[in-house]
Amino acid sequence: MSDQLTIEQLANEYENRSPLEILEYALGNYGNIAISFSGAEDVVLIDMAKKIKPNFRVFTLDTGRLHPETYQFIEEVRNTYNINIEVFFANRDATEKLAREKGLFSFYRDGHKECCDARKVDPLKRALNTVDAWITGQRKDQSPGTRTSVPVIQKDPTFGTGDLVKFNPIANWTSRQVWDYIRENNVPYNKLHERGYISIGCEPCTRPVLPGQHEREGRWWWEDATKKECGLHAGNVKR
Repeated sequence: MSDQLTIEQLANEYENRSPLEILEYALGNYGNIAISFSGAEDVVLIDMAKKIKPNFRVFTLDTGRLHPETYQFIEEVRNTYNINIEVFFANRDATEKLAREKGLFSFYRDGHKECCDARKVDPLKRALNTVDAWITGQRKDQSPGTRTSVPVIQKDPTFGTGDLVKFNPIANWTSRQVWDYIRENNVPYNKLHERGYISIGCEPCTRPVLPGQHEREGRWWWEDATKKECGLHAGNVKR
């Protein structure tokens, strides 16, 4: 039986388990594992993980284009949970080259991939080179164009050499469930949420959404809804 089949069987077994149960499996069976942190969903996972074990790895990506509120949020999470958050920075050479040749806002003309590759994908690759598995806050309802089939456990389709395992413990949760948990457990959140921002990325590529709009409409609003992935979860995009 192949390892891939084993992961698929495990995903089927845990498909309807609670996020806490999925996290318990992940943290209990993978010593070299880390939580990828950027938004509200990820802090829910950090809060849950703290109830399972005192120490675990957390990393975040600093693209150099984040909102001031996001930097404050990162520090608030660090202090609230008394954890070390490993920060991986954008690729200096690639961002300098891009800015020199195309300016600071080329993504409005050329699409976001080139900028995201330098500012997000490169540091993520460096982070994932240090782990055997990672935990994300992806939800199926986050993006109707790309995330509706996200499993709770999978072999990473984009990064690693084929052995990297990716856990998505709250894949089956809705946004409302995430925010119910945040309120009930006094979990820190980015203050931009109070100003109409739902899905928060880099400052130039994120805006508040209007009532009735899907949360992902605030990201790369000038592009096709079926391509709204920055590259961190590029395997979600159907070729």
